[in-house]
Amino acid sequence: MDTQDLKKEAQDLKNKADRFNPQHKEGPVATAIEEYTAKLPSDTFLWAALGSMAVSATLKIMKKDEEALFVGQWAPSFLLLGVYNKLVKQLGHD
Repeated sequence: MDTQDLKKEAQDLKNKADRFNPQHKEGPVATAIEEYTAKLPSDTFLWAALGSMAVSATLKIMKKDEEALFVGQWAPSFLLLGVYNKLVKQLGHD
């Protein structure tokens, strides 16, 4: 495949994506989640992240390495949910 073909394929994909949801509306699941999480204080997610790090450190001290890694990986997810929560509060939803 040459560069021209790749550019055409990328443009076709972009056109399909643009036609998929032209009003840029959220689905019912996302809307329900946003309405619920917007009621939570933003620091809830920060405390959840710090809590998962503390539990992870405790598990590591107890020589439960696999469990410590599993729980420790929750922290970035909680922080990302906090950012999403803040954006929904600041910018609103549909």
